[in-house]
Amino acid sequence: MEPRRHDLDALRALAFALLIAYHLCMLYVLDWDWHIKSSYLAEWLQWPMLFVNRWRMDLIFLISGVAAAFLLKPGKAWTFLHQRNKRLLIPLVFGCLVIVPIQPYVQGIGTGAVQPGFIKFLGDYFSGGPWPVDAFDGWEDSFTWNHLWYLAYLWMYTAALAMLSPLLNSRPGLALRARLTALRGPWLMILPALPLLAYTLLLQVRFPDRGDFVHDWYRNAMYFTVFVYGYLIAKDDGFWAEALRLRKASLLGALACVVPYLALVATLPDDLPYWQQATVWTLRNLYVWMMLLAILGWSHALLNKPFRWLPWAKEAVYPWYLLHQSLIVLLAYWLVPLRLGGTLEASLVLAGTIAGCWLVFAAVRRIRWLRPLFGLKPSAGKGPADHPPVAIRHHAVEGS
Repeated sequence: MEPRRHDLDALRALAFALLIAYHLCMLYVLDWDWHIKSSYLAEWLQWPMLFVNRWRMDLIFLISGVAAAFLLKPGKAWTFLHQRNKRLLIPLVFGCLVIVPIQPYVQGIGTGAVQPGFIKFLGDYFSGGPWPVDAFDGWEDSFTWNHLWYLAYLWMYTAALAMLSPLLNSRPGLALRARLTALRGPWLMILPALPLLAYTLLLQVRFPDRGDFVHDWYRNAMYFTVFVYGYLIAKDDGFWAEALRLRKASLLGALACVVPYLALVATLPDDLPYWQQATVWTLRNLYVWMMLLAILGWSHALLNKPFRWLPWAKEAVYPWYLLHQSLIVLLAYWLVPLRLGGTLEASLVLAGTIAGCWLVFAAVRRIRWLRPLFGLKPSAGKGPADHPPVAIRHHAVEGS
């Protein structure tokens, strides 16, 4: 009988908690554009956020790839895709129609392109505008998925994985998987970073992040690769044992890369000779992969326990992810003009976001027809979903 993998559930919950904290900090970090900014901005926030920024979404896509490996059964690609359609597309459409619009509304008021009045804004927003230039993110199409871009990209990667599954399970595909999972020591710490480095050297300048999927060839190459990495390593006990063994070395290696990387970012001008830029990118990509490897190893060492909070967190992650950014933006819209002071304002935004997510999730999980809209499976009984499933064997991250 396969052992339970509580660490994967816990890591998924913590990764999304970090995402919420990151978006809260976007309200306060100096010189980084966002939908709304506080009056209390801090330059020092750039450094811890840059430390996290380089791998936070890679980690989430990696975990999503691990999840896909446990859900995609041999010969069941269409069943898998049908299940993913329900768990990804329904919340994406619902979120874009109901949860996200508060964000372009607040941003549009900040840019002066939108007049106060949310109902009128919704009429203009869903009728296609037109909007002034840079009114809000996505103004060109009068539509934005903002933070829900992850669901759209994940659905595309999921569909690609379903179509590629026969190839991945063929003899060459299994040989590729064996080569990756058989890496040990320094080879495991370095070789998987090389494709990421190649994408950066070849694609980043040509395809800057635009958030529209079709033109995001650099970001797609990076995230789809780590998604496939997650799929390939998910069930290999040898890989997880090696990640566990290397957890200290990979963390030290990550720190050895990120310190000079941050130092170069802080001191070098924006317009660099190519060899200097390539050096910066090399350090960054080695840092990203070694940090991911360290996180996997340390989570396997510390989080593979049946924590009492884990069943609740496993079910709460998806609704909290859908809700959190709109709540942060809405609370900031109300609180920033009051000039309450940075500490009190940030505390109230954080507390309000947590309270809002908690309360909405508490209601949603008890209303059967709402559950699919927030990415939750329909409850089995007639009453509230008071008994969420415990972590099950090797199926610990299915909501990613």
